[in-house]
Amino acid sequence: MSFRAREMYKKVVRRVGGEGQLPAELLESVKNMLPNNKVVMGRAKRGIFAGRHIQFGNKVSEDGGNKSRRSWKPNVQEKRLFSYIHDRHIRVKVTTHALRCIDKAGGIDEYLLKTPYNKMDTEMGIVWKAKIEKMYSELAGMEVGFFPPEEETKIEQGFEEARSANREHRREARKALAKQKQLKAGSGNDDQTTEVADNKEDMSSVAA
Repeated sequence: MSFRAREMYKKVVRRVGGEGQLPAELLESVKNMLPNNKVVMGRAKRGIFAGRHIQFGNKVSEDGGNKSRRSWKPNVQEKRLFSYIHDRHIRVKVTTHALRCIDKAGGIDEYLLKTPYNKMDTEMGIVWKAKIEKMYSELAGMEVGFFPPEEETKIEQGFEEARSANREHRREARKALAKQKQLKAGSGNDDQTTEVADNKEDMSSVAA
């Protein structure tokens, strides 16, 4: 167990009532629930990083081989991910590795549900996972009502009538637009013919 997991384990057991007053099975389940990883950076607690954190190493010069300490930060992007269970977008900071994991799982809901608590190394991920599990449990307890066949046929007929009315309205709108274009074209031709006639009259008057 890592240092962070041990500290969290001590806090949880202390709040519950002490290690001596709890059964061994419960203590073992608490250990399995805690994330078994190293200290998590502060930015990772406010997003979904999928195990990607800041790394440290040496920068070696080409000529003398001198070493200087440096760090590698993860590629963090701010994205709007759609949650089907909440029916809205969730604005969250994620790494590119987490985005690939989410795409592979099939969405943010599936990724959070498939990832166990002991591998969820961020507080935000644990909170959203608990919310989604709670909503799924509430949906599982709801009763689903089905319409009788007669009602389903009536509903389908209503939808079909609405579609046909919409198609008829669009057809009439296209016809009206075509008539307007024809009228504009006809008025333009009349103006051109009147201008030609006026020019002919002017030429005849000048010749006379």
